Amino acid sequence: MLRILGLTFLLILSGYVVAEPIADTHAEMSGCESCHINGEPSDDMVHENSSCVECHGPLSDFADETHQRHHDVLECSNCHLAHDEVKLSDSCVNCH
Repeated sequence: MLRILGLTFLLILSGYVVAEPIADTHAEMSGCESCHINGEPSDDMVHENSSCVECHGPLSDFADETHQRHHDVLECSNCHLAHDEVKLSDSCVNCH
């Protein structure tokens, strides 16, 4: 019974972590300036996308198939909407 309760708790917690906007996590760690110039979003998102690569590395370095398949085609912000609570699968619908 405790095992089932523990697994249920982990599933609920993992759903919460996934649903939290990326911006909240990054702002808590380093403030808005970690992604934006003077804390403000740019119009073209070039700085923001390069900030992603600075911290996380280029898409080609990711081992999973999704990042590998898109590394020459998309920018981080095409799929990862930092200030919105979205599932990544919702972003896929925009192209597929």
